[in-house]
Amino acid sequence: MAARSKARRRALDLLYSAEMRGETPVEAFDRVVAAGEAPTNPYTETLVRGVAEETSRLDEVLAQYAEGWTLDRMPAVDRNVLRLGLWEMLHGDDVPDTVAISEAVALVRDLSTDDSPSFVNGVLGAIQRAGIAPQES
Repeated sequence: MAARSKARRRALDLLYSAEMRGETPVEAFDRVVAAGEAPTNPYTETLVRGVAEETSRLDEVLAQYAEGWTLDRMPAVDRNVLRLGLWEMLHGDDVPDTVAISEAVALVRDLSTDDSPSFVNGVLGAIQRAGIAPQES
């Protein structure tokens, strides 16, 4: 598995763990660092902190394009993979959208339901076709 793929998987683990524990992604990251289990790839921290900073915007866009689904109704893995993939599409200047989408699909293929890969691909693909851009701060 490529280094960035591993970083995405670790970031997903942290985002999911944070949600299950009722903590912020940054708190989850800081907890594993304090426990001596810091991710070895700095891209994991970039992803976790990036998603944490942009969750409101990410969720707004995802809610608009996840036809027939609310974020609360989605499996937690799918919701967090969509956040990761969308964050990379909007802010990962060195990550082509197609790579962000295919990596997101690969994550849910391994970790979620049988329907998740086509769902994640459909949502992120619709966002890509719409040409959503990051908001200026």
